Amino acid sequence: MATFTAQRNGVEIVVDDSGEKNHEAVLLLHGFPDTADLWRHQVAPLVAANFRVLVPDQRGYGRSSKPDEISAYAMAELVGDVVAMLDAAGVDKVHLVGHDWGANIAWATATFFPDRIASLAAFSVGHPTAFASAGAAQQVKIWYTLLFQFEEVAEEWLTKDDGANFKGWFGHPEAERVLSHLERDGSLRTGIHWYRANLKPAQWNAPAPTLPNVCCPTLGVWSSADHALTEAQMVNSANYVDGTFTYKRIEGAGHWLPIERPDEVTALLLEHLHRNA
Repeated sequence: MATFTAQRNGVEIVVDDSGEKNHEAVLLLHGFPDTADLWRHQVAPLVAANFRVLVPDQRGYGRSSKPDEISAYAMAELVGDVVAMLDAAGVDKVHLVGHDWGANIAWATATFFPDRIASLAAFSVGHPTAFASAGAAQQVKIWYTLLFQFEEVAEEWLTKDDGANFKGWFGHPEAERVLSHLERDGSLRTGIHWYRANLKPAQWNAPAPTLPNVCCPTLGVWSSADHALTEAQMVNSANYVDGTFTYKRIEGAGHWLPIERPDEVTALLLEHLHRNA
């Protein structure tokens, strides 16, 4: 595995680069509160299947830059990072895969840079319009995004009593290890900035965003024990895809599919990639 750095407006994004450079590229995007490590179970099988696999620590996390301004995490900045990664890697067109916030970015990138995307796979988080129009059931599930708007308060709530709230309520299967990394490099605060920049309470009752439809082949995956997301926001994503939309439901799994159900996630990805390579 090699590593390269994509630079954009003073922000450096560190990207793990595995496989042959002349193979079709797959870019795996993590969300909160993870790093590239979220995808560790998928990299080797994808490389073995003759794909080049790119996995970044996104801005605000791990080895990458962590600007302190909330505005630095606006969706336009995050999508711009994806394009910068592709340019730095010399990749014209990529199979884009995202989980959690990574899925959000993947949807937006496929919308605004369709010529750079060969296919899209979104885990857990559906199309932005489907998510925004999913109603009260979805809003109740993401109550914590309101808490996250309060700087310092959210960070203290998640870390007090040796991180009891983070380890208990949050439900991450590797919570203790992840929290220690977040606290060590200061990325708990910058990770929460993604919510502060893009999920402001004033937007909750605003009309759902009107975006061009995604035109590439798309896979949407949701798990029945996801504590934060409804099935409707993923299923209804089909309404915003002009290409083929394939929906897969994983029974009994929680939110962090790449590490909770690694074999199933890998199998779904390989099926999707081979179908659209």
